[in-house]
Order: sequence, then C-alpha cells, then structure tokens
Amino acid sequence: MLALLEIETYREDAVRVVQDVFRTMLGIEVEPVVVIWPPEDDLINVTVHYAGAWKGALLLECTRPQACAFTGRLLGTNPPDEVNDDVRDAVGELANMIAGNLKPVLPPGVALSMPTLVEGTDYALRILGGNLAGMIAFRCCVGAFWVSLIQAPDDGGSRSLRRPSEATD
Repeated sequence: MLALLEIETYREDAVRVVQDVFRTMLGIEVEPVVVIWPPEDDLINVTVHYAGAWKGALLLECTRPQACAFTGRLLGTNPPDEVNDDVRDAVGELANMIAGNLKPVLPPGVALSMPTLVEGTDYALRILGGNLAGMIAFRCCVGAFWVSLIQAPDDGGSRSLRRPSEATD
C-alpha cells in the first residue's frame, strides 16, 4: 500500500520549497495566491514523476513569457524572445529542483524521473491512476504560475487529471 501524503504537510513544505528555489536560483520572490486556472491558453507544463514508496508526479505550469523570464534569471542573461531548447532545459531544471527538494517530505526510497515538458494547449495529460493531491498558485514579478502534486493510488487505475476551476490558497 502506498504511503499517503498529508496535503497540509505537503502544502506548507511545497510553498517553502518553491519560494526557496525561486529565491535562490532566480532571485525572484514568490507568494502563494488564489487565482483562476488557467490564466492563458498557451501553457508550458513540466512533469517530474516520483516512483517507489510514494508514486505520483509534480507539475510546474507557466506561460511561455514566464518560462523565458525564468530562463534569463537562471542563466544570468537577457530572457530569450521565444521558447527554445535553453528555455525548455531551464524550466525542466526548475521543476526538477522543486521535485527533488520535496523528496524529504515523501517516504524514504522515492526516486525521480527526468522532467517531461509539454507545450501548447491541444493535449491531454494523463497520469495513470493520478489524483490531484494539491495545487498551489504562486505570483511573482512575471505573473502567476502553478505547482501541483498528483498522487497515484495503489489500485493502479487510470484517471484523467481534472483541474479545479480555481486554485485554493
């Protein structure tokens, strides 16, 4: 049986981890907020999967301009004008850092996958057996972005990820 992650414990730690990663790696202050999801049609979605005693995935969702801004901050350069391989790598690395820093909250022995990135709006994301365990909206100098945790129950079933109409604080 999979260990269940307490959502309130996850939320507190997730907020701290996201704030620490953005402050340390990008020099950007972020705060959790309540905003409607999604703000725009064209998002970048980066997923890092967890396997082991706890199974699930972490999702980082942001707009293309945000991804470019984050890349410029991470690389210490001017932000790219459009999404390119540097942007994809940088946003993937941000998701990987957040997922990795959340590992201590999870049961011992949890491993991470390589980040997977999806661009655009005409796609369906399916985490096998996934249930939305928590979704947190953050706001920073370049707008709102989302971090979600999807938990896979031990029945192995497959469900589509259904988004709430609003993220809660």
